[in-house]
Amino acid sequence: MEKVYVENDWYDGPRIGIADFNGVPHRFVAHFEDLKGYEDTFSLFPIAKEELELEVEQWKIYVDWNKKYEDGKAGVETHPGHGGLNQCWDELENLLKQKRESIPGNAILANAEFERIDQENRYEATGPCYGVVWSIIK
Repeated sequence: MEKVYVENDWYDGPRIGIADFNGVPHRFVAHFEDLKGYEDTFSLFPIAKEELELEVEQWKIYVDWNKKYEDGKAGVETHPGHGGLNQCWDELENLLKQKRESIPGNAILANAEFERIDQENRYEATGPCYGVVWSIIK
């Protein structure tokens, strides 16, 4: 099972994020079909160490917010992703936006099986509470 560092989007399961593939950090992006919705097929492509560091920094901001949210000390309106609420989040978002939106032509096509790991909280600074097993399609 491979490590998942960051979850950028969740809809009935992880849809976008960063996870290892063969021990190397890769961005994963779920495929979406209008009639079927999200599938468990993902584009998978390596990212630079610096990009991973930025993603993890923003993830930690989210984890801190989520803890407050789950403890009833913050509402959804305070989510840093709304913009203008956390300067560091906003700067990271600007740096990462384009990297998140473009899938390179040499991306690997893979199916994912996400498996829960033993961790106290759903989200921690070290990552979400699951790992992934990749099955290459092509």
